Amino acid sequence: MPTQLLFTQFLNAHFAAPVTALLRAVHVQPKFPEAPISNAFAMELLVFGVLVAYFIIVRLTLSVEKPGPAQHLAEMTNEFVEDQAEQIIGHGSERFVSYLTALFLFILLSNLLGLASPWFESPTANVVVPLGFALVTFLYYHYHGVRSNGVAYIKQFLGPVWWLYPLLLPIEIISHCARVLSLTVRLYANMFAGDLLTLAFFSLIPIGIPLVFLGLHLGVAVIQAYVFFLLASIYLSLAVAHDH
Repeated sequence: MPTQLLFTQFLNAHFAAPVTALLRAVHVQPKFPEAPISNAFAMELLVFGVLVAYFIIVRLTLSVEKPGPAQHLAEMTNEFVEDQAEQIIGHGSERFVSYLTALFLFILLSNLLGLASPWFESPTANVVVPLGFALVTFLYYHYHGVRSNGVAYIKQFLGPVWWLYPLLLPIEIISHCARVLSLTVRLYANMFAGDLLTLAFFSLIPIGIPLVFLGLHLGVAVIQAYVFFLLASIYLSLAVAHDH
């Protein structure tokens, strides 16, 4: 039985039976039927709940005359994402702002969760979570590449001259698949190393020095969320461009 966080224990205590039944219904046998919910999934669920609550608060407190702190933060976030998307993607970037905003906020909050309390951990320190973000982004930008360019989207994989098509097609396919690996490993490795380093110094020297590493970990958490968001925007800009 793996070590469970308090929130994971709560979820397994109340929802283990239906979750196990659901997994078995789709022919997935959980390793621990009495505790099918992992810490990573529990933390993702917590992040999802926090973000939904935040968006509801923003919606309920919208005001033109007296905007509250939640609305100010939401407007700042939206302006930041819109500006970045406009600079990177260009014309038509507005339709991607919602996805990029959700992606950035989810990864940022996931990265910061491990710093909030010893009863939490960063779900992005589990390789499955960054892999999920990378796969969704991979499918998302290819979908919009086909949607924007139609059949001509294949030209992005073929190169400028016809006699190079057989050589460039497999190279480009491997290159695009490598993006999933790159996005996954970059986020996972940084967050896992940050959590491990902070935990090690807290175990050795519980006062003073670990605060420095907490500050560094905070910086890494923010930077990695931004880097993932930035790369997702770049891949989108390349996919929807019409001058392949």
